[in-house]
Amino acid sequence: MKAAVVTGFTAPLEIQDLTVPEPGPGQVLVRIEYSGLCHTDIHAAHGDWPAKPSPPFIPGHEGIGFVEKLGSGVTEPAVGARVAIAWLAAACGHCRHCIGGWETLCESQQNSGYSINGTFADYVVVDAAFACPVPDGVTSRDAAPLTCAGVTTYKAIKVAGVAPAEMVAVFGIGGLGHLALQYARIAGGFVVAVDIQDDKLAMATELGADHVVNAKTTDPVEAIQALGGADVAVALAASAESFDQAFRSLRRGGRLVCVAMPANDGVIDVPIFDLVIGGKSVIGSIVGTRNDLADVFALHAAGRTKVVIVDRTLDEVNEAMADVLSGKIAARVVFKL
Repeated sequence: MKAAVVTGFTAPLEIQDLTVPEPGPGQVLVRIEYSGLCHTDIHAAHGDWPAKPSPPFIPGHEGIGFVEKLGSGVTEPAVGARVAIAWLAAACGHCRHCIGGWETLCESQQNSGYSINGTFADYVVVDAAFACPVPDGVTSRDAAPLTCAGVTTYKAIKVAGVAPAEMVAVFGIGGLGHLALQYARIAGGFVVAVDIQDDKLAMATELGADHVVNAKTTDPVEAIQALGGADVAVALAASAESFDQAFRSLRRGGRLVCVAMPANDGVIDVPIFDLVIGGKSVIGSIVGTRNDLADVFALHAAGRTKVVIVDRTLDEVNEAMADVLSGKIAARVVFKL
């Protein structure tokens, strides 16, 4: 099978011909049809974060494909079922987090394309319980970005508790941000889109943003405070400066939701006096659960969201990563395998 392999953190990915893996007990073998490119895949390939993956490995965690083979003990999903393979590849199922509905916090979890091989390949094995069904009303091409960019931002809006008529500032309009603003609107919020590229802000306007701010030419804090301040600020740009701006854009009682993870364990300074006197909150939000992903697919099947996609082939993986880092990609790259 063809796969894009990280052989070292300073080397480009290699397209290799590998043996098709065999599903073990409780696993299924999935033939990948589409796989999205997440910024996390780039962080993984470059070893940007404190907890690093171990080369060689195959990145990717927005995979959509069809089950081709069942491991022992598996009855569902059936052969031929279309499934999504997300960041959360497995969890223990019995810890406090798992039984409390927060499987994404399980300390024994496995992550696609990071701790185990991911979806930048023709085939991948995954825990059968985490091969999430894709409904008929969602195309495989759209389902790929929804499997991470969608469920991650849906969860961020959900944990922020966005209420109708609240002001939501989305910092970073790209693969995640273009979906975050749509979920904020579904929740009834008014949306301010913040980015440094006019083409991404134009896309935000087309998707329903009520206000746009180019942070390269305008101070986003002043602009948002002039609107009354944000009830919720969602930090999606991998820049510590943008996190600081997002916090300072909040009105009293506002909530900062931290989603992006800058390289090298970025740090922001939170003024304690302002935090306490202003009744503000800082919330960390990781990807959503399997139930959240089912909600994301249901919303898309109902026509409530739109995914903006740039199509590439797996052979173009290194060029695609470079284009994402340079800001040339409006929203999400999807590889057709």
